[in-house]
Amino acid sequence: MQLADKVALITGAGSGIAKATAILFAQQGAKVAALGRTKEELEATVAEINEASGEAIPVIADISKVEDMQQATQEIINKWGRLDIVFANAGINGVWAPIDELEVEEWDKTLEVNLRGTFLTVKYAVPYLKKQGGSIIITSSINGTRTFSKSGATAYGCSKAAQVAFAKMTALELAKHKIRVNVICPGAIDTNISKSTEERNLDKAQEPVIFPEGKVPLTDGEPGSAEQVAQLVLFLASDASNLITGTEVWIDGGESLLKG
Repeated sequence: MQLADKVALITGAGSGIAKATAILFAQQGAKVAALGRTKEELEATVAEINEASGEAIPVIADISKVEDMQQATQEIINKWGRLDIVFANAGINGVWAPIDELEVEEWDKTLEVNLRGTFLTVKYAVPYLKKQGGSIIITSSINGTRTFSKSGATAYGCSKAAQVAFAKMTALELAKHKIRVNVICPGAIDTNISKSTEERNLDKAQEPVIFPEGKVPLTDGEPGSAEQVAQLVLFLASDASNLITGTEVWIDGGESLLKG
């Protein structure tokens, strides 16, 4: 699944799934634009790639801001002259609270980053992907797609469900340009995204449900790793998946089958 001479934009590349994917892509020969908001984290990702004889650049941007994403895409084109792969991974968990206590501004923030951010990432990349075709991979979640038991995570779940719809709509629209669009839906993965979660009064929203012992059947309850998810993203980015588009893939060790 070589990616030699391909240029990839990876958002949220300072940590977690996106960082693991950036490193794996570079190992497979891709040139990587590691995008995020935290300069120190991005520079660490890029340094790790470059020290291993890969090629990467840090791109500082907020995915929810139009000017940032316009400039980010142009920076990539100025550097390498093309764009082949987009991994729209960046997102937040946001505020989890009972629906009547969730502030409008909190709802808006989650949708702004997760859904608007995905839209802007894809929108400004598409003109360059159209030139030779390519692959877009979007990170959704089991929440809002297969499971609906995360009490208070309404805004988050809705943003994740909407990403799947967005992928299916754009997959059909862009197929004639040889651009594939797919979605990954991770379950429990060992990353730091939980740091972006603010939980408030969830006891008021909880349902008294007892799930089977162990959250992930395939791993005896252990979460998956960012590196395992990166392997799936690599497959969807490569020619090995060249007939797959408009498809969501759950990567959760069977967790969502317990909680659906």
